[in-house]
Amino acid sequence: MSTVWIIALIAVVVVLLVAVFLVAGPGKGGGGRGLKRRFGPEYDRVVAHHDGDTKAAERELEARVKRHGSLEPRPLTPEIREQYVARWAGVQEQFVDSPQRAVAEADRLLARLAADRGFPADNQYDEQVSALSVHHADKVQGYRRVHRAAHTENSSTEQMREAMLDARELFETLVTAKPADSGKHRPQHAEERHGRAQAPWSLGKGHHPKGSGA
Repeated sequence: MSTVWIIALIAVVVVLLVAVFLVAGPGKGGGGRGLKRRFGPEYDRVVAHHDGDTKAAERELEARVKRHGSLEPRPLTPEIREQYVARWAGVQEQFVDSPQRAVAEADRLLARLAADRGFPADNQYDEQVSALSVHHADKVQGYRRVHRAAHTENSSTEQMREAMLDARELFETLVTAKPADSGKHRPQHAEERHGRAQAPWSLGKGHHPKGSGA
């Protein structure tokens, strides 16, 4: 075989290898590194769920990306965003007197908000979580916690409080991510509208009212 043919063959092989890498993407072509970078703590959670089987975990995560990676979240109108902010503030006020009802309402509110943002419908919890984990991997665990607390009768008040705090991070991300209108319509919290110095959306420990120093 002539030198020219050898060089041509090597060039073809290189092109094919590059094409395979581009098709596979960083999650596959780079082993688990791309998936670990993308999913962060969610990667470790899925590996633990599969009893340490990283290959099985990566297959699950790759399937999530394939199903939901191209999803483009829909923006909220400023009016709808304000409504969600007000309803979340109401849920947190309700927590003081009825933690169980509050976490149940927070669970439903997150489901509806995610659906309004273009994620799977609010009656498809598993698919919602799967899609949210692709786009908000560092915050989706809060949704799981509040959903579990809402459907567990023996959750302690402290467990429900912590679940609400974790869920709030995802709520804030979903309600304030606004590709259509930037920051000019940032929703005001009730405390800001009334000029209060108290930090917005705070939850006191246990059943203590906000501002009581608990």
